[in-house]
Amino acid sequence: MPILADMRLPTTTSLLLFPILLATAPVPAKAQDQFGPWLLVCTTDSMTDHNSCRMTHEQPVEPASPGQAAMALEVLARDGKLVPAVTARNLGIDNAGRGLLAFTGTVQVRFPPQPMFEMPCRLEARSVVCTPKPGDMARAAEELPQAQRALIRVVGLGSGTAEAEPRKLPLSRTVDALAAFRTRMPPESAPPPPDPGFDMRELFLRLQRFFFAE
Repeated sequence: MPILADMRLPTTTSLLLFPILLATAPVPAKAQDQFGPWLLVCTTDSMTDHNSCRMTHEQPVEPASPGQAAMALEVLARDGKLVPAVTARNLGIDNAGRGLLAFTGTVQVRFPPQPMFEMPCRLEARSVVCTPKPGDMARAAEELPQAQRALIRVVGLGSGTAEAEPRKLPLSRTVDALAAFRTRMPPESAPPPPDPGFDMRELFLRLQRFFFAE
């Protein structure tokens, strides 16, 4: 019996220490502010000291569902401007359905009473990112701060609202949120390099070759 007790001691000690080791592992430091419906979340990676910020609407454009990641209204820096975007972040095998939007998807956006403009979708690392066309960048950046609401419809394979009424998102304090975002993440800041460990585009190209091979 003493021998068994001695054998159990290291296992018991390890189990007790495991939560402590998890708690002390490096994790990104996170700070969050809210301006109306806008969430401004900034993180600092404790290993690389890399700072990143994300400005996202608190209500999803399309909520998450089995096999489908949520899609969100976000603000991104493009060509020195802060423009609206619709994104599905950090896709994986379990929610890869959204990745089809990178090949077929377009997001229709309108800030009433202004007319609609379209945002083609593409893959950026492990995320689907839909942003205004180059000719609409200036207009989108100008309309966003003054808009009281946004009408958004996602069209294409991988969308859950293509045939539905557009999603209506209330907007307020956008000017304050943009000012804070610009201070913490200037538009000229380059985005972090893509993670080479997982390439969603290569995954879909392989699936296409498998199912549609001649």
